[in-house]
Amino acid sequence: IMKTTRILLSAVLALAWTHSAQALEPAAAVTVTTLLRTETSWDGKPIVYPEGRAEITGMVVEIAPGGETGWHLHPVPSFGMLLEGELEVRLESGESRRIRAGEALAEVTNTLHNGRNVGAVPARIVVFYAGAVGQKLSVKEGAQ
Repeated sequence: IMKTTRILLSAVLALAWTHSAQALEPAAAVTVTTLLRTETSWDGKPIVYPEGRAEITGMVVEIAPGGETGWHLHPVPSFGMLLEGELEVRLESGESRRIRAGEALAEVTNTLHNGRNVGAVPARIVVFYAGAVGQKLSVKEGAQ
């Protein structure tokens, strides 16, 4: 639990990092590591924030070895970091991305995709969604 808490704290600190200023000034007792800085999701599409009252949601998703998320999409931007395991994310087009523990990415938005655990241990990914109050974070295929 302490390791997960430390990783989550690192992810939150990295999200606070901006181009024009640092959220925290590095010092002898503080190390700041940028996990990801991007204007596009991993498929190259621009990240666009939804309208409405902003709401940030963070969660840890665990997928058993050989398990899949099922085809779904996210109508809001999201950022994920794989804490443990190995995950393959596939788009309808056939394009895919393999993610290993410690890697981060901006997830695809409004694009059907399926995540599959291709490793031998549970895949644990921490995800932060930048949505709006009352907005769904994930929609299963066919439920749009």
